[in-house]
Amino acid sequence: MTTTREQILRQAKARGQVTIAELADSLGISPVSVRHHTSALQADGLLQSTEVRRGAQRAGRPFFAYSLTDAAQERFPARYLQLSNRLLDELKASLPPHALEALFARMAEGMAADFTRKAEGKTLSEKMELLVEMLGTEGFMAQWNQTGETISLTEYNCPYIRISQRHPEVCTIDRTVISQVLSADVEKTTCVLDGAEHCVFVIKPQHTSAEITLSEK
Repeated sequence: MTTTREQILRQAKARGQVTIAELADSLGISPVSVRHHTSALQADGLLQSTEVRRGAQRAGRPFFAYSLTDAAQERFPARYLQLSNRLLDELKASLPPHALEALFARMAEGMAADFTRKAEGKTLSEKMELLVEMLGTEGFMAQWNQTGETISLTEYNCPYIRISQRHPEVCTIDRTVISQVLSADVEKTTCVLDGAEHCVFVIKPQHTSAEITLSEK
C-alpha cells in the first residue's frame, strides 16, 4: 500500500510544486495532517519549500509551495545506466581509441578545473584535503593517508562502478582528476574491477618541496 508520504512525493513530482491546500484536497486529509507529513519529508531532505507571495490585488498572507529535492528525484525510476552505456557504445563505435581517451581526459580536466585553481599555492596536505572534498561532490567517498614516504588515497565508493564494468575506460577519469588537482603522478595500485574491495591510488608528487606534515591522516 502506498503511504501518505509517498503520495505527497508523487503529487509533487507530477505537479512540480504543490501547496498544503492542494495536497489536503487531493489526498482527502486535513491540512494539519498534511503539514505533519511535509515537515517530516523536509526533515528527511526529500521536500523543499518556497514562499509564494500573493499579488497586489489579492489579500492574505504568503503561503508555501513544496517541490522535490534532488534526493527525492532519485527515488523515481530512471534509466541513467542504460542511457550512459548506449552513449558510450556509440562513441566507441564511432571514435578511434585515442580520440575516446582524449575525450575522457577533457571531461576530467573540466571536472577538476575549479579545484585546480583553488589548489594553487597550497601545500600538498592542503591539496589532499581539497581533493577529498572535490571527489565527494562527484560521488566518490575517499580518504587519504601517509605512511612513511608513501602517500595514498582510497576510494570507498565509485559512482561509475556499474558503467565501468562494461566500459573500463571510464576509470581513467578519477585518476586524471587526482593527478590534475595535485599536480602529481598517480598510480592506481588496486581496482574494484579486478576484484579488490576498494580502489587505491599512490601519489607521487612532482615537486619535492611540497611535503605533507601529518604522519597519518
